[in-house]
Amino acid sequence: GAMPGLLLGDEAPNFEADTTQGRIRFHDFLGDSWGILFSHPRDFTPVCTTELGRAAKLVPEFSKRNVKMIALSIDSVQDHLSWSKVRGMGRRKGSLHCCLALKARGKVQTEQSTGLELHISNPKPLTLSPCAQVFVFGPDKKLKLSILYPATTGRNFDEILRVVDSLQLTAYKKVATPVDWKPGDSVMVVPTLPDEEAKKLFPKGVFTKDLPSGKKYLRYTPQP
Repeated sequence: GAMPGLLLGDEAPNFEADTTQGRIRFHDFLGDSWGILFSHPRDFTPVCTTELGRAAKLVPEFSKRNVKMIALSIDSVQDHLSWSKVRGMGRRKGSLHCCLALKARGKVQTEQSTGLELHISNPKPLTLSPCAQVFVFGPDKKLKLSILYPATTGRNFDEILRVVDSLQLTAYKKVATPVDWKPGDSVMVVPTLPDEEAKKLFPKGVFTKDLPSGKKYLRYTPQP
């Protein structure tokens, strides 16, 4: 039976697909990198066209973070190539070198409520909504974050970069990022870390935020 979609912690399907940069297998494409998969309802849709242009401009920023980008819709590779040219984003190396568009081979069915479901050579199908979705995968090929946008609201790439920074920081350090956190702000010490260990792990110091209740469980430290 079809799954309603990937859940956080699920492994990405290792699908094969023809792309604007040749044929790929998804896990091989990711390699040891982080990855972002953007779903698009169709090529040439106006909102998604603005997003594709923004993604191309941000390739250097994502590359600095060891993130590969790939975009998916149900249209043909030839349509993807034509779509890339709309915003002057041809196959030039350095423009869309890390931003691919693809059509997976296999059964593509339209469902009235759940959108598009790609049945690929994997027992776990990848379900994509006709809305715009963002999937962030770690080097372990597991889903770390997903965001669903309505087709009328363009994705916020500043926010996507911010959450990637948070995901990468919290994956390797024993910290969490509080509300409205931005790179460089103080981070929160995870509650499972004892105070004495926290003092050794964070030499810049650990401070507790005062709360009306008097409880001392919000512990912060400068970003490692």
